[in-house]
Amino acid sequence: QVQLVESGGGLVQAGGSLRLSCAASGRTISNQFMGWFRQAPGKERTFVAGITASGRTTNYADSVKGRFTISRDNARNTVYLQMNSLKPEDTAVYYCATGSISYDVRAYDYWGQGTQVTVSS
Repeated sequence: QVQLVESGGGLVQAGGSLRLSCAASGRTISNQFMGWFRQAPGKERTFVAGITASGRTTNYADSVKGRFTISRDNARNTVYLQMNSLKPEDTAVYYCATGSISYDVRAYDYWGQGTQVTVSS
């Protein structure tokens, strides 16, 4: 069983930056596709970014392309999400998850508890 713990969220002003971390324990995630998702109040959980096991291929939601960067350090069993040029509409709880190459939340099996990101205008 894999445990995932997100950290790095907080309150920032529009235009600021945050780096989220997803630390895995219990077993290695080096062979797993990893994704970041977010969920704002009253809205569905949506795909933000994904990265293949090797880290060679990444994908992003259109709304974050050019601003967010997903990366991983398999030696540390950790995945990151660098968020730049933050906008108020980025406000949400951010989750990391293990899964398959997919935009679909149903393709992911293990989830962290989430970390709150709030962007003020």
